[in-house]
Amino acid sequence: MIDTLLLPFAFAFMQQAFVIAVLVALPMALLSTFLVLKGWSLMGDAVSHAVLPGIVLAYMAGISLAIGAFAAGMICAIATGFLKENSRVKEDTVMGVVFSGMFGLGIVLYLSIETDMHLDHILFGDMLGVAWADVAESAVIAALVCGLLMLRRRDLLLLSFDEQHARAIGLPVRLLHYGLLAVLSLTIVGALKAVGIILAIAMLITPGATAFLLARRFGPMMAISVLVGVGSSFFGVYLSFFIDSAPAPTIVLLMTATFIAAFIRTRLVAARTQGASSGPVGV
Repeated sequence: MIDTLLLPFAFAFMQQAFVIAVLVALPMALLSTFLVLKGWSLMGDAVSHAVLPGIVLAYMAGISLAIGAFAAGMICAIATGFLKENSRVKEDTVMGVVFSGMFGLGIVLYLSIETDMHLDHILFGDMLGVAWADVAESAVIAALVCGLLMLRRRDLLLLSFDEQHARAIGLPVRLLHYGLLAVLSLTIVGALKAVGIILAIAMLITPGATAFLLARRFGPMMAISVLVGVGSSFFGVYLSFFIDSAPAPTIVLLMTATFIAAFIRTRLVAARTQGASSGPVGV
């Protein structure tokens, strides 16, 4: 029985999958709290899709795909900010236009070249096919992103809650704004090989959304988000081995199930509290 339960840890490709899943989940879970509080969930969606043309162009140029993905993500973020500031169109509409246009450009570029690179691996990741070099790259990105977020967490928290107040007390709002976008792009780059473009969106949103339901202060919210992200990633890889499924979508399903459980819990607590407050009053 014990041998069966420990079987996933006996294979090198599973060991790599466990490690990279945790390394990807940690920075994404921390970043998720800021995205949820700031209402930037769609921005994570936009940047995730917008990196595709950068990946293809980097492949054509013979340079690191991570460089192309990061550059494309920043172009998407800067273009969104410029169009928002210089037009009457709302930010969510601008993001929809920019990321769909860049994603379409990426598809056109991908279909115009001959390559052994599978589009499925770009879109959905290939966690079981990563090498230790990929794990090392994700580890460096995770350390950098986590360090930056924890170092400036108070400033980013104020930016997320009240940008006008942050500007009034002298914080470099524009620098923090684009710095957060740069961190978002870098985080997505670190997740590409493991979970791909599309599934990265869920990992950027669901942990923070779940923590938002369960916590009332920012510190516990960050802790719960990390617990949900890292726990779902580890057990998602573990479970996928036994049900013969791909790790990334299994991770997303566990995160979604956790969110649903948190939602049900908050509704039950609210109903119980309301029932207690509306009960008979003693004389």
